[in-house]
Amino acid sequence: MRRTRNLILMVAAAGILGGSVLVAKGMLGDGEGGGTGPLAGSFQDAPKASPTPTGPTPEELAAIERAKRVKALDAALKTYASGKPEFSVAVFDRKTGQTYAYRGEEKYETASVVKVQVLACLLLTAQDDGRKLTTSEKSLADKMIRYSDNASTTSLFGKIGRYTGLTACNKRLGLTQTKVNSSWGLTRTTVKDQVKLLDQLVDDESELSEASRAYAHKLMSTVAPDQDWGVPAVAKTGEDATVKNGWLQRSTESNLWIINTVGQVTGDETDVSIAVLSHTNKTMNGGMALVEKVGKMTRTYLKY
Repeated sequence: MRRTRNLILMVAAAGILGGSVLVAKGMLGDGEGGGTGPLAGSFQDAPKASPTPTGPTPEELAAIERAKRVKALDAALKTYASGKPEFSVAVFDRKTGQTYAYRGEEKYETASVVKVQVLACLLLTAQDDGRKLTTSEKSLADKMIRYSDNASTTSLFGKIGRYTGLTACNKRLGLTQTKVNSSWGLTRTTVKDQVKLLDQLVDDESELSEASRAYAHKLMSTVAPDQDWGVPAVAKTGEDATVKNGWLQRSTESNLWIINTVGQVTGDETDVSIAVLSHTNKTMNGGMALVEKVGKMTRTYLKY
């Protein structure tokens, strides 16, 4: 009898701790209608507890947090834009696969950032021909990207087929909002297209080969000191930055300045493409400060 009572207490304790009480018929008897033991029918099956709500998944929580950051950045940029020259910014985060854009559909004249498109097209043209760049082409590309040399750009623009050739290359690279101009610096584009182009320079699935992508990175990560502004200001110590800037004083806009910057920032926890396009800047230095400020703001709020 003592063993039976101990067994009952053990079963009861287990059931209470587990949130329900279940009777093992072979041990305690069959209950009413056939049981013969003195404790038959003493325990009944307890109702099962309702399942505990699981709440949002980690992915859902991340999406909620990102939405908050995007909303805050939108508000901050809108506030900053008040009274400032017109600008747009886009950030493509390769780690999340997401793009942030502020005024992402607005078109701007590229000035010298179009030189990245010319370089990509030059590399595609050589790939199509099954060859490497010639010594002359490399020399021109080096001057075009690292020193923003216009004469070198004009020469390469001709080599790739000018308007027709660059337009065809842009299509292959997925640039749907970019309109080439026969005066290459007046090509019009959007920040969304620019981060697409930048991603093509690092994406393994790009039409650009690994060697072509490595060459573009080499040039854009070793620009001359006077070209080292814009996107690199967004990078933290120890991170890698690539850049191509554009600047042009426009007589058609009361001699105000177009100031643009495009590039990438990569590190242990960061892998982003950034484009900031602006115009109607009163001075070149003022425009440089503006695009750097906007780039830094995206990092502050998006926390990439």
